[in-house]
Amino acid sequence: MWVWKPEGNLKAGQAHTAKETNTMVKEEWTEKGYIDEPADNGTDLAAEIRRMCKEKDAIILAHYYTDGSVQKVADFIGDSLALAREAAKTEAKVMVMCGVHFMAETCKLLSPEKTVLSPDLTAGCSLADSCKAEDLRKFKEEHPGYEVVSYVNTTAAVKALTDVVVTSGNAKKVIDSIPKDTKLIFGPDYNLGSYINSVTGRNMLLWNGGCHVHERFSVAEIVKLKEQHPEAVVMAHLECKAPVLAAADVKGSTATMLHYAQDHPEVKEFIVATEAGILHEMQRTCPNQTFLPVPPEVTEGGRGCACTECEYMKKNTLEKVYNALKYGWPAVEVDPAIARDAVKPIERMLSLS
Repeated sequence: MWVWKPEGNLKAGQAHTAKETNTMVKEEWTEKGYIDEPADNGTDLAAEIRRMCKEKDAIILAHYYTDGSVQKVADFIGDSLALAREAAKTEAKVMVMCGVHFMAETCKLLSPEKTVLSPDLTAGCSLADSCKAEDLRKFKEEHPGYEVVSYVNTTAAVKALTDVVVTSGNAKKVIDSIPKDTKLIFGPDYNLGSYINSVTGRNMLLWNGGCHVHERFSVAEIVKLKEQHPEAVVMAHLECKAPVLAAADVKGSTATMLHYAQDHPEVKEFIVATEAGILHEMQRTCPNQTFLPVPPEVTEGGRGCACTECEYMKKNTLEKVYNALKYGWPAVEVDPAIARDAVKPIERMLSLS
């Protein structure tokens, strides 16, 4: 799993200064990967966040999977593709990326001259963690002549070894743009890669990675909900397993599912197989429709997580966003040598989608 390693950024006993605020960064902050300074009693965090955004020429980008309170204060809410586009075009001096670490890295790659703040550096991604740069490099060496297509849920170091990046929202379009005789490696999400193979007729070599949230969904739980709500439309994210996708009426990215609901007000109920954070925006924009989250499959013996939330996304809180803006830290940096190669496949993706 992604682990924040303070020793790689600040040695024990050392201190450094946050550029945006000229604030001395405390050693305890670097050890935790976030700032937990308490706000004054009675502080309206949401109002203060918006005030500081104006004062510091900052914008807040939030993924659909973050907590609703964070989405409410954001300037822009979206999926990975939409957030990447926004990061590439914003004129703001500071971006606060409320998501997971690879998303903040992507913002920095696309806008290297800007300050990119990540409220909690320990907000990793199980999918990104499933593909290490050194492992991908070895795999490429074992398969000469192959181009690499990487899901956006990867580290900058992995993107630097990649020919083109895709998201769940544009993967088919990007793959279709590549000549049919091109040999491809796709990673790290096996489920997404398998689906793209099925709809494009490709035979890409697939990395065996997966999202720990989407891997929990099962057909059995969907069937139970469908029996109770027979008129409901089933929607599933492409990171789900093939049997779950086969049971879905609508398959796609979070944005695809959201837009489908918005475009079909005649549908009154939806069964949703993806991270539960998207329900906030679905219910906000479609108040006359009902969205039913698919519960995760419970492990044998009834043990296991009974939630459909990504604990990494939920590490973004109003308190951490407030502190990140106030103190100008944690700021995300990418090694220039890695950034030079990592930005190219992202820019190629944006040009194709």
